Amino acid sequence: MALPEVCVVYLLRRGSDGLEVLLGDKLTGLGRGKVVGIGGKLDPGESPRQAAVREVHEEIGVVVAASDLVEAGAIDYHFPTRPEWSQRSTVFTTRRWQCEPVATDEIAPRWYPLAAVPYARMWDDAVRWLPGVLRGGSVDARYTFGPDLSTVVLETS
Repeated sequence: MALPEVCVVYLLRRGSDGLEVLLGDKLTGLGRGKVVGIGGKLDPGESPRQAAVREVHEEIGVVVAASDLVEAGAIDYHFPTRPEWSQRSTVFTTRRWQCEPVATDEIAPRWYPLAAVPYARMWDDAVRWLPGVLRGGSVDARYTFGPDLSTVVLETS
């Protein structure tokens, strides 16, 4: 059975201390209390790229052109003890957009230098693949989370 599809976008810019990434404090729903990338579920009939454009605008008020999204791969997340959380995420980065990020009811955005990304406050898998993606790499991986719904117990690429 196919996993439900989601997307995530990492906005990147040059800051005073080098490259920075926009992450958000998740205020509602799955991942509440964690630091996450910007994104969400695909609507019926939507491609991951179309969903990424829509989600970035809905969550932080930023306008991204579909052509400015760089696809960096995909990740399958499995939660055997909570299967409704399982999903396939298409990962994008971008260095071009319009408007400044604003907080919404769902996300409080914040810029982080790459050396200060708060991996300890993110999902357990992020430290395993996100540093490479933020430096221009790609990801194709599968992560299975344990009964605590927080710890990766199996990783395959």
